[in-house]
Amino acid sequence: MKTINLFRTGLLTACVAMVFACNKSSMNNAGNGTTSSDDMQVQADDQAQISSEDEAITNDVNTALYNQVSTAGTGGATVETGTTTVMGTEVNGLTGPIHGLICDATVVVNDTSNPKTITITYDGTNCRGNRTRVGVIVISMPAGEHWSDAGATVTISIQNLKITRIRDNKSITLNGTKTITNVTGGLLTHLSSLGTITHTINGSLSITFDSGKQRSWSVSKQRVFTYDNGIVITTTGTHTDSLGNSNVAEWGTNRSGVQFESLISAPKVIRQDCDFRLTSGQNTIVRSDNFTSVITYGLDANGDPTSCPGTGTYYFKVVVTTPGGLVYTKILPY
Repeated sequence: MKTINLFRTGLLTACVAMVFACNKSSMNNAGNGTTSSDDMQVQADDQAQISSEDEAITNDVNTALYNQVSTAGTGGATVETGTTTVMGTEVNGLTGPIHGLICDATVVVNDTSNPKTITITYDGTNCRGNRTRVGVIVISMPAGEHWSDAGATVTISIQNLKITRIRDNKSITLNGTKTITNVTGGLLTHLSSLGTITHTINGSLSITFDSGKQRSWSVSKQRVFTYDNGIVITTTGTHTDSLGNSNVAEWGTNRSGVQFESLISAPKVIRQDCDFRLTSGQNTIVRSDNFTSVITYGLDANGDPTSCPGTGTYYFKVVVTTPGGLVYTKILPY
């Protein structure tokens, strides 16, 4: 099923982060960190990694919710009924539509408690070839609610989730909470007939880098699912800051201690017909020290827009502008 395949891949939807409890973001306060073009490059890489993993968490949540009738409602899939269902690993010879969808985790559903809970425990398996994950996510939903309901909201608790990137051994550890709301209602399995499904995501996370530095990010975004030769996911920022920017997707403090906002200046698009990869979009990062950077996705190694590279590599281009007007450009893989 095409919808189930959506969650087989670790999506790199490079946009979105999370955070610490900020009620309002502002870029008027200067940070205490050092600033250079290299620092901006590091922030761009952090942005891509954290946003990608945040999207992967969201997709794992959708997978778990969709594949259990007690949480999905009509149209959901299930492998086993009862008060506790174990998904993602073979149990007593059990296989089925959700076996292995979250290939590095075991998923346990408790549908008799209020709220209902789904616990995803990551086991450190490098089943995708690009990273390992260890930690726990707990999804909570009111007992009388189903994910297919319009306005259904789930709460996600992220607990010591450590992600290590294989190519350079760079790791981040995430803790915090976020909420996901199914604004329109409906399940992705019915997307081709529904036309559009809209989800909103808001949250706060603490991020610990492998250097030991701990920072806080906030996230506020919308994901619109449409169908065009497969599922298409379009992500935009939904937070309005004190300066009037209304397309802020994340804000907080970077690893150097500088306050920033990341705007989605061009919608980010993920397509099923490109193996659910981020095919286009743009972030503009505005910092309290007056450095700015523009990150453009969906490029080739020369920094030009490209069609789907198949199993090849997409690149993003970072263009940094200093307060003095100097411009630096870097092209990096993702």
